[in-house]
Amino acid sequence: MATSKKQKRILVAVDGSEQAFEAVRYVSRAVSPGTAQVVLFHVVTRVPESFLDMDKEPAYRYRIVNIGAWEQQQEKLTRDFMERSREVFVAAGFPEGAVSILTRNRKVGIARDIASEALDSYDAIVLGRSGLSDLKDFVLGSIAQKVIEKVSNVPIWVIGGNAGPERILIGMDVSDGAMLAVRHVAEMPGGTFQCDVTLFHAIRSVTLFQRLYGGMALKDDDPALQDRVREELEQVRKAMEPRFAEARRCLLDAGAPAERIRDKIVTGAASRAVAIMEEAEREGCDTIVVGRRGLSRVQEFFMGRISNKVIQLAKDRTVWVVS
Repeated sequence: MATSKKQKRILVAVDGSEQAFEAVRYVSRAVSPGTAQVVLFHVVTRVPESFLDMDKEPAYRYRIVNIGAWEQQQEKLTRDFMERSREVFVAAGFPEGAVSILTRNRKVGIARDIASEALDSYDAIVLGRSGLSDLKDFVLGSIAQKVIEKVSNVPIWVIGGNAGPERILIGMDVSDGAMLAVRHVAEMPGGTFQCDVTLFHAIRSVTLFQRLYGGMALKDDDPALQDRVREELEQVRKAMEPRFAEARRCLLDAGAPAERIRDKIVTGAASRAVAIMEEAEREGCDTIVVGRRGLSRVQEFFMGRISNKVIQLAKDRTVWVVS
């Protein structure tokens, strides 16, 4: 069984929320003790965000509470949360010295401060889909979204609900970005590979667009249509076979049992992101892994890409965005 000699370094950004605690639990289950250094990172905001500009509004000054007392309470809550989080890792078998706590005062903004810390040689950034704002869904403008937009060179794990790492779906194509995603999955467990992995590829069939926009006369039972679908599927299968084989070898070298790796191709998908979500639902995959870059080799993450759509749709699942 192959293992990496170099320990991974993982930044877990927390805010004291229950979702942040779920992120802690997730990492303690996804990564093998003794293979990683975990940094629990918290950005301290000295006053509530809503109070930052209150002194400019005389009509609201009477609402300001004792800021000093509030800050002391927040410091205690943060300390308690960090210690509870450390105990989760220790209970999972992590050496106490492998888990450190880092708190920093807010400088330019929580997301930007996390992004700044991420420059310090981390192998993954982990944070909850939602935090103390109690937002139930991942929405544009949240801390997680902003971190993804600002950090393009480190894999980011967005933890949703109480999702686990035991069943993983990796979105595949023939790009280098897809293989980066596979390697990240292979490297992170640290040699005790205990998850099932589905290598999944979805294509949007030309015949789908013919039916919708230019070929309304074609019927699903039309022999010509069926031949075209079979031909397209075979072409894709041939193109994906070497990539699937490479991904399988990478996972096997990391210690994954052969019987826990499967690959699948679907054709005629109206949306690749939706197809990924539907397959994850069918297979019970709580963790979805996608590459930030695909065949277009675009370096920047922007709205409309498959990875972003998957995050928007995933809700109570965990998504790894790998670059």
